[in-house]
Amino acid sequence: MRRILWFRRDLRVEDNPLLSLGGEVLPIFIFDTNILKSLREDDRRVSFIFSRVLKLKQDLQAKGLDLKLFFGSPIEVFAALAPLGFDEVAASGDYDAYARQRDLEVSRLLHFRCLNDTYVFSFDEVLKADKTPYLLFTPFYNRARTLFSAEHMKACSFARQQLFPQDYEGITQISQGKEKLLAFQITSIGFTQQTFLYEAPETKLQRLKQRLDSYETHRNFPSLQGSSGLSIDLRFGTISVREVLRFLSTQEKAGLQTEAFFRQLLFRDFYAYLLYHFPRIEKENYKYRFKGVQDPEKYEAFCKGETGVPLIDAGVKELLQRGTMHNRVRMVCASFFTKDLLLPWQWGEAFFAEHLLDYDAASNILSWQWSAGTGIDPQPYFRIFNPYLQAKKFDKEALYIKTFCPALKEISPKELHNEEYLLSHAIADYPKPILRHKEAAAAALAYFKRQVV
Repeated sequence: MRRILWFRRDLRVEDNPLLSLGGEVLPIFIFDTNILKSLREDDRRVSFIFSRVLKLKQDLQAKGLDLKLFFGSPIEVFAALAPLGFDEVAASGDYDAYARQRDLEVSRLLHFRCLNDTYVFSFDEVLKADKTPYLLFTPFYNRARTLFSAEHMKACSFARQQLFPQDYEGITQISQGKEKLLAFQITSIGFTQQTFLYEAPETKLQRLKQRLDSYETHRNFPSLQGSSGLSIDLRFGTISVREVLRFLSTQEKAGLQTEAFFRQLLFRDFYAYLLYHFPRIEKENYKYRFKGVQDPEKYEAFCKGETGVPLIDAGVKELLQRGTMHNRVRMVCASFFTKDLLLPWQWGEAFFAEHLLDYDAASNILSWQWSAGTGIDPQPYFRIFNPYLQAKKFDKEALYIKTFCPALKEISPKELHNEEYLLSHAIADYPKPILRHKEAAAAALAYFKRQVV
């Protein structure tokens, strides 16, 4: 059997189902121009991916294999490879609309083998008795819990593989049927090297081990750093989800509390599952006619972290500076964006998509629809987060706020959580709030109500 092993969201050697397939193999990675053409040249994710691809190539070489790199559209790449006599191309599944259409087109050129690697369950594994998908997380979770077994944690073993003879140097650019060899440098694909904060997933797991018992509560507090930090690794597959599950199993046997974290993994599964079964929600509301109010000035203030609402501005500045944003802060920012500012959720989703290092289409889209109240879940449109109460509860000492908004370092936490103080006092190098939350929330409810009835 002669196979193309297409690495995508699985940038690792260990526990990778691609490497459990035997025969003569051509491992490849494609810098996809259909995706890259919409990104800025300083996009941090490209730097992250480039660094992980380099490590993957080195790790494969250590096992007697290699990684051939391409720059172009996948269809053109596989059109060039198909005549070389391959029996199939194997890749791990991806659920967003572009990925599914891309894989369908590739399957017309070569037999396409889809492997389940990115999530705990495959998209058709957790279904109701009538074979339809669950719409609510709790029933999905309960059913998934009964289906979960040791097989879902089983590590993939290495098969005996022979490397397909090819030139593995540089990056092969394919455009309009013509090939050109480029230097293996990020500038060759039109991007500049960016810095980013990154720790090996093994280090994160060891830290998580110390935090599992407090994970359920501490993960909501941005200054406590109680989250795992594994979202980027799960997104790009620098760690196997099965390895994380085995880690949890080991910790559970040692008496640690693991259910809260396991539940978050299944929430990630659930959102990808919904996007697969209801692809229209990638751009459209699942329910209600809310379209938001297009206000470029409010949008610009939000995107610069200049709304005058400390927790919101701190979250946006973290995103702009580091490419990260704490999960609780993401929810509060999304609520403020869609409810207080009444901006279209699609605008906010696109802004996050542009800057998040761990951007995952399913998680981001479904979370924004949840915040807007337009999603599949029963989240009511009239639920609106108060950003000041959220800050007081989850960042009581304003440690997170002051980390990313240095202009507020000398202001007491009590005053930072007080909207009236911020509205009535001038703070050097920091704007006054662009709205009064109570009034904005009332206006939002009136707007939403008009759209519903």
